[in-house]
Amino acid sequence: MEIEPAASLPAETTIQASTSTTEITENGTPERWIDLQFTWAGKPFTLSIAESDRVFDFKAALQNLTKVPPDRQKILGLIKGNKLPPDQERIGDLRLTPGKKFTLIGTPEGDEIKDPSQLEFLPDVVNDLDLDFTEDPVASAAYRNDQRNIRKVKEATAALNVNIIHPLREGKKLLVLDIDYTILDTKPLTSGSLPPAECARPRLHEFLEAIYPYYDICIWSQTSWIWLETKLVELGMIGSDRNYQISFVLDKTPMFTVFTERDGKPWTHSVKALQIIWNHFPQFNATNTIHVDDLSRNFALNPKEGLKIAAFKGAHTREAMADRELDKLARYMLHIASVDDFRTLSHKDWKTVLRGLPRPA
Repeated sequence: MEIEPAASLPAETTIQASTSTTEITENGTPERWIDLQFTWAGKPFTLSIAESDRVFDFKAALQNLTKVPPDRQKILGLIKGNKLPPDQERIGDLRLTPGKKFTLIGTPEGDEIKDPSQLEFLPDVVNDLDLDFTEDPVASAAYRNDQRNIRKVKEATAALNVNIIHPLREGKKLLVLDIDYTILDTKPLTSGSLPPAECARPRLHEFLEAIYPYYDICIWSQTSWIWLETKLVELGMIGSDRNYQISFVLDKTPMFTVFTERDGKPWTHSVKALQIIWNHFPQFNATNTIHVDDLSRNFALNPKEGLKIAAFKGAHTREAMADRELDKLARYMLHIASVDDFRTLSHKDWKTVLRGLPRPA
């Protein structure tokens, strides 16, 4: 097996697989090698593997490049069902063909999350200070027209390499969905006090399955890529057989800090600028995108596209287990799915709209 340095890839490319060379071994038997290019943690890697190698060797090569142990490796898109055969299976029997897409997800050895106080993102994520820009159009306009912010959007767009997990579908609207305290109680998960399934907001998978026929799904979190993708796998949101797919995932990298005042004092916070996504995918824009988050300040550059949801905390308490916020959100998003232009809506009043709808049977 030969391992090569990472090569530069087109922005949308996750993996390309092709039989690259055939060598004659000492006993005269032809040996075919397959060149692979894959992404992990948003970075491209390459390796060459022989068809006579085993799945065991393939996993070892991935570990050598990324330090992700085989038992933590989640491989998406290489083969149908995403579950590799036993270690003794020959690579040639996988029948890899050109154009296959492959993403590696997993936490490298030594980077395990042991103490939430060590997480650089945590203080900002749990910061309850918030601003509602839907109530202050002057402040919102100042944000959007600030030359620095306009330039930051362009810089973040140019630097972003979007890793497509599942192909975007024609004619669908876009849901940009936060994870921390929106669909997941982050604190007990990072501390290890609760398993992932018990940290998820109730009815999470049912919500995603309900809206998926009408919306492509982007997860955008103010956390690191490795932590984010690993937890999405553990939650069964990607790499599973559920009736929905996550199209792509964004971490904290394309977010940037903006400046304002709060009670007359300087105040800074990070934002999720939807224009960065729209610049990469022109089929999406203000007419067909909705951004769901528990923090209104993340909507600073796109207040009309933002829908604030109540924060989900205290997982495993009686109150949290009775939470049905996602059922309500599903009903609202299905109600507006046929609206041609979301700019005609006020998501701030989404629960008022919901109360006027017929109760589900």
